[in-house]
Amino acid sequence: MASGRLGKEQVSVSTRSPHIDAMRGLSIVLVLLHHFWIAYLINDTAVSQMSGWRFLHAVFRNGNYAVTMFFVISGYLITSNACKRWGGLAKVKASAFYRNRAARIFPCLLLLLAIVNGLAALKIGIFENHPEFGGPVSFWIVNLASLTFWMNVLMSHVGWVNYVLCVQWSLSIEEVFYLCFPILCVFLRKEGLLLVAWSVFIVLGPIWRATHQVSEYDELNAYLSCFDAIAFGCCAAVLSRHVQLPSRSRFPILSLVVIGMTWFYLSGSIAKTAVYGVTLMAFGTAILLVVQTQAGNAAPRGSAVLAPLRRCGQLSYELYLFHLVLLGIFRTTWLPEAATEQTKLLLLPAYFILSVTTAVLVSRYYSEPLNSRLRSETPNLHRLARAL
Repeated sequence: MASGRLGKEQVSVSTRSPHIDAMRGLSIVLVLLHHFWIAYLINDTAVSQMSGWRFLHAVFRNGNYAVTMFFVISGYLITSNACKRWGGLAKVKASAFYRNRAARIFPCLLLLLAIVNGLAALKIGIFENHPEFGGPVSFWIVNLASLTFWMNVLMSHVGWVNYVLCVQWSLSIEEVFYLCFPILCVFLRKEGLLLVAWSVFIVLGPIWRATHQVSEYDELNAYLSCFDAIAFGCCAAVLSRHVQLPSRSRFPILSLVVIGMTWFYLSGSIAKTAVYGVTLMAFGTAILLVVQTQAGNAAPRGSAVLAPLRRCGQLSYELYLFHLVLLGIFRTTWLPEAATEQTKLLLLPAYFILSVTTAVLVSRYYSEPLNSRLRSETPNLHRLARAL
């Protein structure tokens, strides 16, 4: 997920874009639906007999494209917020950038590792390591891969080794990209050169996917198979500062892109369209971000209806990290192979409600307070160290 890692970037609540929150909310909802579908195979329930089942099946199966959207949104926010914070990409302060990323990423990540390691120690099977191929993998390795952002590399060697923790393949991709982000900004300095550097990733993305189709993990979860989506977001953030769309053209562009992305998402399986599909979904998401950002931060039409979606967007990092813990508990309590059609259909809304509730509690009482404290106290420690 994502997320797009699927999480809140360096922006205060007062400057949040409701449009971007809604997009991120849609993305995380699609990811949650995708994971439930994989776990419980609801195509064998009464829902599969409904006239609209083919539509629902298409919505459920292509959740990986929602992760592509997350990547683009993340790149856009990181770049645009860096411009606002430091007055330009050449002025990015690497130490502050890394400190803010760590303050946002590590508290929830450490909590997740503690939960999964604890449940595995209790011998709850689904939380233990179960490599698909290769030899046994210890929790030392899985924890290290989580904390140093090479879970996707580990998966390419042993498969989906841990039901909950392997979702961090997308977090690994994001954070490796962002390890290089301030270095590129300071070294290249000019926005034109940065656009060229990011465009290299955009070109390499489909080439990598086309040449690594033998392994699903290498095709969809490798660094170079996903860097292009983040790069699309970075480029969009820079270009939106210099290219102003006429106000009367925004709605037609928005409508055409939404229709095109929706049709593509529903029309074919990602297993058959990933080579160029990731590029198309990333490009469409980048256009949506530019158009919606230039429309301003006013609440979108249907604001009351979209409020739950925007709230999910605000909680996307917590939802991304912890939803599989709940789904793992569900799968342990209600075995998918033994669950009836009615049970599966009841579990889906329960899973959503509990996932959102957990995300709200983690955000309100743990991640946000700790995030704020880490960001505010570290500069004071630096000043104290200099004084001493």
